[in-house]
Amino acid sequence: QVQLVESGGGLVQAGGSLRLSCAASGRTFSSYAMGWFRQAPGKEREFVAGISWSGSNTYYADSVKGRFTISRDNAKNTVYLQMNSLKPEDTAVYYCAARKGLVTDRSQIGDIGSWGQGTQVTVSS
Repeated sequence: QVQLVESGGGLVQAGGSLRLSCAASGRTFSSYAMGWFRQAPGKEREFVAGISWSGSNTYYADSVKGRFTISRDNAKNTVYLQMNSLKPEDTAVYYCAARKGLVTDRSQIGDIGSWGQGTQVTVSS
C-alpha cells in the first residue's frame, strides 16, 4: 500500500485554474495506476481522471475532457491534476487514488487500494 497526501485545493473564480498534487510514500509508487475522484455534497463519489503506471495512458470523465490534465512524475512519487476553465459544478472534495491495474472509470471505486484524505476545490460564479 501507499500513503497519499493531496494538496493544491482552494477557492477560485469560474474560468480560473488550479493544480492539484498528490504525493505518495513508498518505493512502489511506479507500480500503481493513479486516479482522481471527486465528491460534491449530497452526491456520490465520481471518477475524474486516471493514468497508467507509466503515464502513457490517460482517461477522463466526459465532464472534464479538454479542461483537466492528469500527469505523473514517478521520480517524485507525485501525480498531478491540472484543472483549467473551472466551472462552479467542479466544486467538490477531490481525492487521489492508487490501484493495481487501471483507473479508468467509477467502476473501480470499490477496488481502490489507497485513498488520500481529500482536498477541497471551490469554484465561485
